Amino acid sequence: MNERTKTGFEILQVALILGVLGDVLLRQTPWGLNVLLFNLAFAAGMIMIILRHKREFLTPQSIALFGGLIFFASMFVWRDSIELRIADTVAIVAILSVLFVPQMKVAARVAGVFHYFIAFLWSALNAFFAPFVLLASDIAWKGVPRTGVSKHLFAVMRGLFIVTPILLVFGGLFVAADAAYQGMVQRIFNIKPEVVFTHVLLFSVFAWMSAGYLRGIMLGNQPKFTVDPPAKTEASQPGASKVDQMRTEVVENPAALPNNASVLEHINRSEDPNVSEPPPKPAGTKWEWANIDNSIMPPAVTLGSVEVGVIFGLIDLLFLSFVIVQIPYLFGGMDLVQNTPDFKLAEYARRGFGELVTVSALVLPILLAAHWLVKKESPLTEKLFRVLAGIQIVLLFVIMASAVQRLVLLTGNLGYGLTTIRLYPMIFMTWLAIVFVWFALTVLRGSRQYFAWGALWSALFVLGATHFLNPDAFIVKTNIALMQQGRAFDANYNSHLSDDAVPVLVNSFSGLNEQDQTIVLKNLTRRFCQEKDELDLRSWNLSRRYALAAMNETGAMTGQLAGCSSIPSERGDTEF
Repeated sequence: MNERTKTGFEILQVALILGVLGDVLLRQTPWGLNVLLFNLAFAAGMIMIILRHKREFLTPQSIALFGGLIFFASMFVWRDSIELRIADTVAIVAILSVLFVPQMKVAARVAGVFHYFIAFLWSALNAFFAPFVLLASDIAWKGVPRTGVSKHLFAVMRGLFIVTPILLVFGGLFVAADAAYQGMVQRIFNIKPEVVFTHVLLFSVFAWMSAGYLRGIMLGNQPKFTVDPPAKTEASQPGASKVDQMRTEVVENPAALPNNASVLEHINRSEDPNVSEPPPKPAGTKWEWANIDNSIMPPAVTLGSVEVGVIFGLIDLLFLSFVIVQIPYLFGGMDLVQNTPDFKLAEYARRGFGELVTVSALVLPILLAAHWLVKKESPLTEKLFRVLAGIQIVLLFVIMASAVQRLVLLTGNLGYGLTTIRLYPMIFMTWLAIVFVWFALTVLRGSRQYFAWGALWSALFVLGATHFLNPDAFIVKTNIALMQQGRAFDANYNSHLSDDAVPVLVNSFSGLNEQDQTIVLKNLTRRFCQEKDELDLRSWNLSRRYALAAMNETGAMTGQLAGCSSIPSERGDTEF
């Protein structure tokens, strides 16, 4: 059994184990401890195979990525916010994608955004299709020794494969023929078909995709087979004459004949020292992901000084026109906004915040794409781009400040409170601000290769810090503080946030008015009854535990929490 087959078998073994764990653990929702356990098993299986067959893959960068993978999997045990769980899932998928970057012979810390995108596509393609290659090509089934347990195992599997349809046919006929026999079979195999189907489906999905991903990491950059050198013929032996050697060369390689010359002309030409050989053809350029640049693009697509000046000059003028209008509001404060005739605070805040966040998000890909398309042979073009891009970033920071001001107005003591769709864009803009500073320090200073790695880790850092912020609890705290200043409190919205917010809401329960207490009590009681029925170690989550404990320990709710059967449905009235 060769090394490639051994690696393939180990990948299959790990994938089968992960398939079983995926079905047993991740079928239970809501996710919590099960996500951490599955990712620990996945990382452990992958590292075990790497240590045995590809130890050079374990670089400081890949080890850091494995650490990030486990960190964001562990966040499922800590926080209950659906937005955070979605972000954690995206972070895990992104880390798994970046682990594919070394397969392109590029170090992850100097790879570009384009490399990360290709790595994502490559990892996804491997997860879906590489198992076909693993089973059909990588594992040399004929070379597997059929002795001992393996021999009997193959025989048993082959026998089961043959006899299963026969048993189903005869069994079905016997069940149809006798009611007593049918009852016995139903008692023995009292399994719902849909349950069997979901088990088989989840096992197959997790095992298949795990095998494909691991195959891409371990065997994706290796040739499928090696070509042995041609055996030496009699004429190629040391004792053969030069004419025999030339004749053999021409017979084995007809392309060696220049200009379709005959064998004799070829031999005579080789024996005549005055006849010059035609110059060798230049070798083709080898594709390397690490050296990819805009030379692969048509010249009409690349950007020269004129194009850069026109494009970014006009964009900067557009940004400047908006900034000039916004400066009075930025420095005039709330008084100017309120005293402007026919100007509504709600329209100013609501209309602008989402649009300005979108503008901020669009600038980054435009700058990255344009910088990649700038013609490198012209230093003037590069300098012009740096100047205009720097101006654009400065103007963008003013625009982002305007967006922040609108959010403050929208959620402040004269606003309408804080919600997830207002808080998370603000967190996203915080990350964008960090990325634009990093863009100026790397791309605009000629070190583009470090941009993507820093941007990735800044995103992971901001996401990790967001877990410590506890967004849902922060939203409830903010809205309760606004309520104490005289603003309306949306009890229905705040009590429908995740379990992360329940302890804060319970602790502030006595400060709510009677109507809000009734709404909060109803929603939290329904939540308690649902989660009490869904208790499972696989779904264990620290926030859910604290939420249940808070609801249990609150004397105002004790009587209601005892009777879950009397709780109205979600479509019921807002009162008991």
